[in-house]
Amino acid sequence: MDGTFDDEGEPSVTIGEYLEEVEERELEADLVLGGDEGKECTYSKGYMKRQAIFSCITCTPDGNAGVCTACSLSCHDGHQIVELWTKRNFRCDCGNSKFGEFYCKISPSKDIENVENSYNHNFKGLYCTCGRPYPDPDAEEQIEMIQCCLCEDWFHEEHLGLESSDEIPRDEEGEPLYEDFICKACSEVCFFLKLYPEVICAAGKQPNAPVQVSKDKGILEDKPSTCGSEKPLGDASYDSSKIDEAQTSVDSGSISNGKGLPQGGSCNSNTALNKCTEGTNLHVNCLLGVNIVAASPVTHDKPIFLSKNWRDALCKCNNCLEYYNQKRIAFLLDKDDSIVEYEKIAKQKREEKLQQQEGAELSFFNKLGHVEKVEILKGIEEMKDGLRTFLESADASKPITAADVHQFFDDIKNKRRRLE
Repeated sequence: MDGTFDDEGEPSVTIGEYLEEVEERELEADLVLGGDEGKECTYSKGYMKRQAIFSCITCTPDGNAGVCTACSLSCHDGHQIVELWTKRNFRCDCGNSKFGEFYCKISPSKDIENVENSYNHNFKGLYCTCGRPYPDPDAEEQIEMIQCCLCEDWFHEEHLGLESSDEIPRDEEGEPLYEDFICKACSEVCFFLKLYPEVICAAGKQPNAPVQVSKDKGILEDKPSTCGSEKPLGDASYDSSKIDEAQTSVDSGSISNGKGLPQGGSCNSNTALNKCTEGTNLHVNCLLGVNIVAASPVTHDKPIFLSKNWRDALCKCNNCLEYYNQKRIAFLLDKDDSIVEYEKIAKQKREEKLQQQEGAELSFFNKLGHVEKVEILKGIEEMKDGLRTFLESADASKPITAADVHQFFDDIKNKRRRLE
């Protein structure tokens, strides 16, 4: 280990910068895992709305199975694992019939197969229309990809079907101005989105204004967007005059909050399709003024980038609900399905966990006697004074080596022994 810190080619960082980097990595991991600490298999929770999923290439090279965080750590340690980020409406496959004689160490009693799970080439470690792995060993530079909120595949910017990456809505710093992305193939199913005012789609170099329903304008005023300017289905247009009536009849809050959904369920399964729209199938006027069930889908040759809160603007009349169910996209009505909500919940869990840890540490300290408390505080002060002296005495022209650090702690130990 000696010499770890004395490589002059290594960039130097302060302790504060190092701790900040550790904090960022922990937060990133919590956002992906959704606050799951990986201690229990999620199988008993059924088909979860959204969870982190992994594919074990060692056990299922055909890419026809996925496992939860706990199983990836406990049952497949040392295996070739593909991290799939998150998947909707998925139940842990670990140890079922797809794994042959292999049994789950955490939850061995499982159904032979999870029939409502869906799989794509991501489970083989392949992504995008180009079918390449990530990271790509043949690529000179690893470029981040964008995930479609319908098929949940990942795409390289150059394979989105755009003439230029400049068409992707970003601000001046390069940060995305869109909340969700729908790939070119899935955009045909969502042709009805082009019937809404263009503001439902994110516009490049524009402020990311949320989509809101207003009494006098329906949805925010139109702005240039990436949805395209053509108007499909002849004279079909968004009927803003019907918004008040629809808003009175439909409790959009109950939808966005996921009410009416089965516990651990999703709008993507056969058993939950109707549950996803439970309480919304009312006699309300269509906000679009068009029966999209009977309409002929319009071919859309570009992907769609959607603005913040775009799901709240979706029509929930009988015909539109029927179309969502037919196309198995009723999950779009569930705000909790979105990555934004998933990460929001993950942050809340992280904050609660940190508060609990701080509370436990304080509780432990308060239970100590007066002498023990004084000893701990004295030890902390000695550590601070020793570290300050160590850094002040170090030669500024030379790097601090691992040997120097070890010597510092040895000196503290020896000093404590002498005092005892």
